[in-house]
Amino acid sequence: MKLSIRWKLLGSYLLLLLVMGGVLFAYLNRTLEQQLVDGVRTNLLREARLTALMVSREIRDAATDAHPVAVQIAERIHARVTFVTATGKVVGDSDVAGTDLPVLENHRERPEIREALQGDSGSATRYSTTLRTRMLYVAVPATAASGETLVVRLALPLSAVEQARVSLHQSLALSFILAALLAVGLSLLLTQLSSRILRALSEGAQRFGAGDFRRRVPAVSNDELGDLARVLNTMADRLEQQMGSLAAERNRLDAILRGMGEGLLVTDAAGTVTLVNPAFKRLLDLSGEPAGLPLADVCRHPQLIETFRRVQETRSEQIAEMTVPRPVELALLTHWVPLVEGGVTVGVVAVFHDISDLKRLERVRRDFVANVSHELRTPVTVIRGYAETLAGGSTDPAIVARFAAIIQSHAERLANLIGDLLTLSELEAKGSALTLRPHPLPELVGHCCQLLAPQAEEKAIALDCSLIPALAVLADRQRLEQVLVNLLDNAVKYTPAGGRITVTAGEEGGLVRVQVRDTGPGIPLHEQARIFERFYRVDAGRSRDQGGTGLGLAIVKHIVQLHGGTVGVESTPGQGTCFTFTLRRG
Repeated sequence: MKLSIRWKLLGSYLLLLLVMGGVLFAYLNRTLEQQLVDGVRTNLLREARLTALMVSREIRDAATDAHPVAVQIAERIHARVTFVTATGKVVGDSDVAGTDLPVLENHRERPEIREALQGDSGSATRYSTTLRTRMLYVAVPATAASGETLVVRLALPLSAVEQARVSLHQSLALSFILAALLAVGLSLLLTQLSSRILRALSEGAQRFGAGDFRRRVPAVSNDELGDLARVLNTMADRLEQQMGSLAAERNRLDAILRGMGEGLLVTDAAGTVTLVNPAFKRLLDLSGEPAGLPLADVCRHPQLIETFRRVQETRSEQIAEMTVPRPVELALLTHWVPLVEGGVTVGVVAVFHDISDLKRLERVRRDFVANVSHELRTPVTVIRGYAETLAGGSTDPAIVARFAAIIQSHAERLANLIGDLLTLSELEAKGSALTLRPHPLPELVGHCCQLLAPQAEEKAIALDCSLIPALAVLADRQRLEQVLVNLLDNAVKYTPAGGRITVTAGEEGGLVRVQVRDTGPGIPLHEQARIFERFYRVDAGRSRDQGGTGLGLAIVKHIVQLHGGTVGVESTPGQGTCFTFTLRRG
């Protein structure tokens, strides 16, 4: 059972009262008894000395005179009077019949008799078997009228002392009861006052511990409890400031963790997750709350578990890459750091960087360098080979003319490739801007068709640009013409002789949709998703033979996207291809 401070204080007061009362009772009981006995002994000694004077006058023959004298004196002083010879024989006793004196035992070895014979007086307190009560004995030496040495012994029962002690006990008990009642009343009052202050201190400490700092503890006294209240209030002020600082720091940390693009993972020494940020859950596609779960239950990726185990074993930083299988595979660079306190590893912190874009860019860079190198190598090799042949001294005009034509063709191919690369670089550069103005679409399409008409006529391809409605588009004229020329050029190149190319347009949801349709061989479905990549060709050998650089459709895609539009392709092998792009109305 839990006792309140009030009852504890009251109990301590009562216990102190009981201890003090018991000590006082024992002291007074012993002291008073000793004082009473000492007083009775002093009176008996005085009376014994007076009796010794009477003995020197009244007793001439101890055997005959001692007993009557003892009886007479006892009647007057109300005490037992005994006369004992130096040999210890009792010759007179006021409480024993004269006829019984001979049967009394020798008293020489009685303490008081022995002391009296050896000195001035003697005394003793003991239980008398003769009278069956506790007696006080006092003895003094005396000389009878006959010159015989006697010992006068006076004895007095201590029943009066016992009665006085009982009376003292009663008085002390009554006083103690009254004092106890008074003390209980005062203790209740004091404990009520003290417990009220202590209860206020306890309630204040509980409020402060629970984080409630709205009210302070009243400090009205100037004693230790008042000092304690003021100390509690000062502590509460500091705690409130520190709690506010901690809350602000926690909010800042939460905001930082939420805003981090990198995933953050913190575990304890046993591998239990203690903290993750939203980026970590997003990178590893976690839906629940992983805090409190073992790391192996949160993510079973072998590389992650192995790196964590290595950090625990080596107690050193670890950097590792891992891939997360997702619909679009993620590449993560992980940086692990052990948390060491006092030479003991207490946890691990890991930061996860998404390097998927960097990996893709690196892959694109490598592919781009490889493709550019390949595209440049072929015409440079051809040009160098034929130039070396001509430099060898060939004089046949026909051979010289044919070799010169080949050199010129590949030089133009190099020029086209370099031009497309420069165009693509300009389009991909940050801050690339277009000069957007409204332009009539029929005029733009007609102009581009006229540019490609000679090539189409050479292959007897019907080029129909007459189905363009009177619409205006918001575009950069030069870039839009580049889109149309690239699409028409591809259509002419891949459409067989006698085929047909049709350019159409229409309005759709506030946008203008332009389509370039041909009757060429078509594009397989699995190739359609990649045809807008740089240097990608459906039929690489045929494309190079026809002078293509593999960059035309990539340029088309970038230009259309810079205009805020979209570009796509629909094709069925053997039935032709339709390229579609959208522009805003002008």
